[in-house]
Amino acid sequence: MSRLQWSDGLSLDMPAMDDGLKTFVALLDLAHEAEDAALVSRWRDLVQHTARVFEREDRWMHASQFSSAHIHSTQHKVVLQVMHEGLTAGESGDLALIRKMADELGQWFANHSQSMDAALALHLRRVGYDPASGVLSMPDDIALEASPRAFAQA
Repeated sequence: MSRLQWSDGLSLDMPAMDDGLKTFVALLDLAHEAEDAALVSRWRDLVQHTARVFEREDRWMHASQFSSAHIHSTQHKVVLQVMHEGLTAGESGDLALIRKMADELGQWFANHSQSMDAALALHLRRVGYDPASGVLSMPDDIALEASPRAFAQA
């Protein structure tokens, strides 16, 4: 299986999201490259970074009233739980499980980024949500999204 590498094809054209995703890819690569003695530490770094990225995206989805937030957040919770299970296994000496997860996580990430994260980035741009400041410049667009009747009347 080929390992995940950052490319323009993974870019969401939203620096606040892309920066975290680039770091994810770099940390995943470090886990792949890690010798056994460093693997658990590298995986822990990846888990901690992933938790921060997911928490930040979940906050943005809530603040901007993203209609697919529940599905997106649920996927975050499930993946993070599995990553934590891998960390626990690795701390108990099961490094093979972490290595297997690292292989599968790259494929999951590429799919998640280009589907769910891409939809979130599009939504954030459409409603004028600035992830850096938390300012929503087009709140009326959220009201239209939330109410099909309001949209039909517009």
